[in-house]
Amino acid sequence: MESVFGASTVTFVVIAVLILAQGIKILPEYQRAVLFRLGRLSKAVIGGNGPGLIVIIPFIDRIVRVDLRVITMDVPAQEIITRDNVPVKVNAVVYFRVVEPEKSIVDVENYIAATSQIAQTTLRSVLGESELDELLSQRESINLKLQEIVDRHTDPWGIKVSTVEVKDVELPQEMKRAMAKQAEAERERRAKIIGAEGEFQASQKLSEAALVMEKSPITLQLRFLQTLTEIASENNSTTLFPIPIDILTPFMKSIKPPQA
Repeated sequence: MESVFGASTVTFVVIAVLILAQGIKILPEYQRAVLFRLGRLSKAVIGGNGPGLIVIIPFIDRIVRVDLRVITMDVPAQEIITRDNVPVKVNAVVYFRVVEPEKSIVDVENYIAATSQIAQTTLRSVLGESELDELLSQRESINLKLQEIVDRHTDPWGIKVSTVEVKDVELPQEMKRAMAKQAEAERERRAKIIGAEGEFQASQKLSEAALVMEKSPITLQLRFLQTLTEIASENNSTTLFPIPIDILTPFMKSIKPPQA
């Protein structure tokens, strides 16, 4: 009789220990517990919602662990028609985290999937209102607009969206070729403008030099000598020496026209 009673006691103790073990939970620093007592949301948890050791009532309480770390989610590539009727394929990345665990479990079925769907629809609607040039050159302002809209929609679910970044914009091959031709034409236009400006500035300097030479004819002689020095430095076999017209002027005056 005593052996039966002893065996029953041991069995009861083992069952009690197992039941108590079911009521002890340990949560890491980055997790919080959402408690449901008989199906209803409750905050009466010994030890709070974590982190650390918490105690619940087995078979009556149920907890859902919620991760508070930042989640990085890729938004699948979306086919978009821009405002100027250019088809592009755009993908993005969203960074968000849970700030209110109770709302993220009670108010939405799957907050990760819901955030992904909101991000996809927002990406299509916002980029569809932008032109291609804005999409390529004003990426920062578009990212801020996407972040504000997605964060506003997910705020009732206890989600905080910190960043939305457009990763890649894939253009059709025809559009890439057209943009390359446009860029090449723009570079040629700039080169011609720079060349014309150089010619204009050179002509201005030559005009100023001519005025100086007109006031002081000796400068023309010095220029002839400098030109001769430059020609001699090239190791040419033939050297051309320009004779100033002023040297021949007295001889021209001494020659009288023949008498009729």
